[in-house]
Amino acid sequence: MALQQVLEIYELLDSAVVTGKMVADLLQARGANQVEVTTIEGQKGTTDFLKIIIPGTRGKQGGGSSRTLGILGRLGGIGARPEHIGLVSDGDGAVTALAAALKLLDMQRKGDSLPGDVIIGTHICPDAPVIPHKPVDFMDSPVDMQAMNCHEVDPQMDAILSIDTTKGNRILNVKGFAISASVKEGYILRISEDLVRIMEITSGKPAVILPITMQDITPYGNDVFHINSIMQPSVATDVPVVGVAMTTATIVPGCASGASHVIDIEVAVRFCIEVAKEFGAGLCQFYDEGEFQRLVQLYGSMKHLQTLPSNEQ
Repeated sequence: MALQQVLEIYELLDSAVVTGKMVADLLQARGANQVEVTTIEGQKGTTDFLKIIIPGTRGKQGGGSSRTLGILGRLGGIGARPEHIGLVSDGDGAVTALAAALKLLDMQRKGDSLPGDVIIGTHICPDAPVIPHKPVDFMDSPVDMQAMNCHEVDPQMDAILSIDTTKGNRILNVKGFAISASVKEGYILRISEDLVRIMEITSGKPAVILPITMQDITPYGNDVFHINSIMQPSVATDVPVVGVAMTTATIVPGCASGASHVIDIEVAVRFCIEVAKEFGAGLCQFYDEGEFQRLVQLYGSMKHLQTLPSNEQ
């Protein structure tokens, strides 16, 4: 159960004055030894990027060979002040990722360390701008997507769970969370059976799959429609990326306050932690390596989909 950690993080982030340092202080008080806070200023304001490394018993941090899972909380901002007061729906990704970090630290303190390292990344901005979008407005970010990927995607990650609020659409109308297909080097691959299994165990319900398109796995800035930023880490890495979408049965704007559901977030946190356990132990695969190589052999590289056309850069 991770409800306590979700509530702690939610209350901390539901603030007009919260900073990355305040979050780092909480994590360090619970045992985190590797926490980085980097303040970045963009054209639309500033945000604090957080990176938390939680070493495993056989992880690379200690010279081991167990795989490293990346857990990224994707969002434009946790708040849209002064237009909207309070933590906005878009902040669910940050709450989920940071609650997972806090839970993993509490587990370590109680003697339950995972085999592999886990790297958690997100950013803290309580006053992000809003951008017009259909069917509902999106949260914008003070910094561009390239900066986000630069500060959140770590080369030590062997696979990534990208958590993002995905409520402002008519495509998926189920309250809770959903997972996407695995995306690697411009290929949308088959749904991971291991992730489906873990999702059904942790949620107690049939798995829900987020449909993604070719547009969604291309970089922002190419003037094509993206469901949101959930798959954007896939343009900045060659490792497999799976989206973890926080979803609702109705269309909810990313800038809406009072729209976070802590029980749904708690289930997503447990999903991420169970994936981290099995991935580091070698029991969970995000994709079939042989099948991926066969696709490349048959149809060639799709890595050009990870970049903007030369005339757009």
